Amino acid sequence: MNLSGTIALAHGSGGRVMHQLVDELIRSTFSNPLLEEGEDQARIPLAELVVQGDRLAFTTDSYVVTPLEFPGGNIGTLAINGTVNDLAVGGAKPLYLSCGFIIEEGLPLETFARILQSMRLAADEAGVQIVTGDTKVVQRGGADKLFINTAGVGVIPAGFNPSAGGAQVGDVVIVNGWLGDHGAAILNARGDLALEADIESDCAPLNALVEAMFAACPDIHCLRDATRGGLATVLNEFAERSGVDMVLKEDTLPIRTPVRGMCEILGLDPLYLANEGKLVAVVPAAAAQAVLAAMQRIPEGYHACIIGEVVEGDGHVILQTAFGGERIVDMLPGEQLPRIC
Repeated sequence: MNLSGTIALAHGSGGRVMHQLVDELIRSTFSNPLLEEGEDQARIPLAELVVQGDRLAFTTDSYVVTPLEFPGGNIGTLAINGTVNDLAVGGAKPLYLSCGFIIEEGLPLETFARILQSMRLAADEAGVQIVTGDTKVVQRGGADKLFINTAGVGVIPAGFNPSAGGAQVGDVVIVNGWLGDHGAAILNARGDLALEADIESDCAPLNALVEAMFAACPDIHCLRDATRGGLATVLNEFAERSGVDMVLKEDTLPIRTPVRGMCEILGLDPLYLANEGKLVAVVPAAAAQAVLAAMQRIPEGYHACIIGEVVEGDGHVILQTAFGGERIVDMLPGEQLPRIC
């Protein structure tokens, strides 16, 4: 397909031009046996699912990030990794994804093709297949270049039951590495603030990391990826639903110097910055070192560390500062940064 042009309304008309876009660009990029059947739905053999677990996990998310491309990823890699991670932190093995595209008239075909190729590579890395989808084109001004919706299906093996309400007194809190990189990278990529910082998004699939964690400790009590709202929001959900307090130690929080510096300049709290390749786990203290060792053998977990503990309380997150004080880390009251994923 000639990629020198731009998306036109005809690419969403349902006619020959649309079929050319779907067949020669989208389907050819994501090619796999289920997609090649060319039906309006993916027909997935149940027998292949049953042998992998006893529950089906199903999730969906939409991606509207601006700019479309940024250091460390683009809207396509976000869409794949975000849905893979939503399945993985539920204990599921991600298997199949759908992709829905809402494209604004005028988007360069070459840009769209580049994003599709990134999605294919991200799917391959995560071991999932894109098996169905949809394409709509809206007139100029009807969207902001490109929006993507992805839905995902996975299978949860028997015995895996992480829950936001599962934290117990005595547990420890673990993260898999540097916090806030994605939010800081998007803010820097927008270029509105004339900041000079070399920061890349942490966008990555976490399913291999989660698999290693469950192999080390099948009884992980809480597990969630820390996307919008960052670490603080996830821990507040855990604390509230579990009826306990979470105590964080400020000097153990992994935050890169450029991210911390950007936050100090702009008055942002890195605990609320978004991540796209970070998870938060609450595990029994007796299993903490085994889980850490398993995480640190996976690239996405090289910098995993313990950042706090679970204590008796009524649902608060408390930060013990480096100066010996304490402050409550509440749920984010509003939007710190819009359109970050």
